[in-house]
Amino acid sequence: MYVDRLASNMDTAVRGASERLVPILMTALVTALALLPLAATIGSPGNEIEGPSAIVILGGLITTTALNLIVLPTLALRYGRFARGELAEAEPGTP
Repeated sequence: MYVDRLASNMDTAVRGASERLVPILMTALVTALALLPLAATIGSPGNEIEGPSAIVILGGLITTTALNLIVLPTLALRYGRFARGELAEAEPGTP
């Protein structure tokens, strides 16, 4: 399997994870910063629904960030069908 004319191996997985690092972290951090005031005021009057919801969303952000940056590249390396030792010189127009 080739992506952008690069063989899919450990170097490609690390490169893909590092290229996705900044956009994923920026999105998660901005969303987390927006939800922190709601999560911090849990238990205050009028915040019975928003506070717990904000905590659940923050937990989901942490989980999906870890999945996208650590687990998915690892699973792709472990279970992906990658060509090993071949050069990524595919003919134009071939997948």
